Amino acid sequence: MHLEHVNLVVNDMDAMLKFYRAAFPHWRIRDQGDGDWYGKPRKWLHFGDDYHYLAFNDNGEGTNRELTGHSVGLAHFAYVTNDLTAVIARLTAAGFAIAKAGAEEPFRKNVYFIDPAGFEVEFVEYLSDLPAERNLNQAKSKEVL
Repeated sequence: MHLEHVNLVVNDMDAMLKFYRAAFPHWRIRDQGDGDWYGKPRKWLHFGDDYHYLAFNDNGEGTNRELTGHSVGLAHFAYVTNDLTAVIARLTAAGFAIAKAGAEEPFRKNVYFIDPAGFEVEFVEYLSDLPAERNLNQAKSKEVL
């Protein structure tokens, strides 16, 4: 079993595509169209590869949840990369700033960006192939090792 897609309601599909095209230059628009969502018209778009995609729906209203608050909702989602430096370079070249540096960890590097719809996206590069090390966080590392 694996996650196939995440469906995000947004208010600027072009801005979302700019961000995710910089993060995933090998992805493409897989499908798109118009529809109706509970009585409100919407445009939708699937952006990804043959196995995973993000669905964008452009009929969003208001703003995303305050990420520093404690409201129920999506905190962030993460993607694994083999080259975190390249992801950072592409996103910053496209005009997106790092929102939060990742924790100092011995077996991974990570960084957080905020996409144009206000979703926090983590990018992580693992420095070990061993699950016990990859899943270890520094706060526990001293007691486990």
